[in-house]
Amino acid sequence: MSNNDASTTNTPPTNFIHQIIEQDIQEGRNGGKVVTRFPPEPNGYLHIGHAKSICLNFGTAEKYNGECNLRFDDTNPSKEDQEYVDAIKEDVQWLGFKWAGEVRYASDYFDQFYAWAQHLIRNGNAYVCDLSPEEASEYRGWATKPGKNSPFRERSAEESLDLLERMKQGEFEEGSRVLRAKIDMTSSNMNMRDPILYRIRKQSHHQTGDKWCIYPNYDFAHGQEDAIEGVTHSICTLEFADHRPLYEWFIENLPVPSKPRQYEFGRLNINYTVTSKRKLKQLVDEGVVSGWNDPRMPTISGMRRRGYSAQAVRNFCDSLAVAKTDGVVDMAQFEFFVREDLNENSARAMCVLNPLKVTITNFPEGEVEMMTAPAHPQRNGQPQPAIHPGNLY
Repeated sequence: MSNNDASTTNTPPTNFIHQIIEQDIQEGRNGGKVVTRFPPEPNGYLHIGHAKSICLNFGTAEKYNGECNLRFDDTNPSKEDQEYVDAIKEDVQWLGFKWAGEVRYASDYFDQFYAWAQHLIRNGNAYVCDLSPEEASEYRGWATKPGKNSPFRERSAEESLDLLERMKQGEFEEGSRVLRAKIDMTSSNMNMRDPILYRIRKQSHHQTGDKWCIYPNYDFAHGQEDAIEGVTHSICTLEFADHRPLYEWFIENLPVPSKPRQYEFGRLNINYTVTSKRKLKQLVDEGVVSGWNDPRMPTISGMRRRGYSAQAVRNFCDSLAVAKTDGVVDMAQFEFFVREDLNENSARAMCVLNPLKVTITNFPEGEVEMMTAPAHPQRNGQPQPAIHPGNLY
């Protein structure tokens, strides 16, 4: 996956994202290189919905001889934990994918983000706002009602730079001040109404310890991470479509080393299946299940413990449409691929649980005769699946 010489494949593009990539390659954009990324937040275990995104991002990189980064968007230490980081890495590896280079973290770039925040302030594109959360919500307006400018919007760059540094030094309490971009409080897109760039969070971080007490907002970090890493095609689920104008605004207003593009696809929803990490975490915290890897959970680790194979999960994800609308898939479709894989690759074994003693009187004493039987009924005379505990689901 580390080959940088991307080229179109002999197989036709299977979805609109691949169509875009093939056109980019033909027109020589990005030097013909394809770099994607899988950017989970380490605030829970991955579930079946994430599997589709994993297969799309890593699979796309494989298809076009590109690279796919594994990057943790660890901008909210209050909900993150090293346990989740380790579990996510294990899940990606279990699915059979290999990320390019070392594992990356948003926290690797915190110093750069801070410098870019100062850049926005100096250019008149950001300011420190003293509105309380309740006041900020009132000033923001509604989807049908334009917002109004914060009284601190015209604060001088010098004052905002000083306040931001004092925020960084821990001088102010949580919620007392934020850094906001200066865009348009009357925009029909709520994400463009002077979004928050930095909040005060006096909490230890699982990667940086106590170095920081202000943390960047996800929207401020996301595009800049892609730009730093040279991501060419930033593939997100559909709920980020309204965030794309903000993604592009940051790219245009910061001296980033590259200009990635964001593309959105419909997320995977399975009927009668809970895939909200917040609700799954509630099941774990309240002891309803034994943990994130409980076989009843729709997490990747839960499915692994249930006996599903990685190939079955990948086959299922590859069968799904990559479209610009959300859709619901029946659980029976997933179970079809599980059964198909088990039928093809699982060895069969017959056991006698309550044997009867039989004495053969006409067989030479001391002689042994070995008999064989196929481990798979449809592979008589062909290579058989190995019989070991991993195959006995």
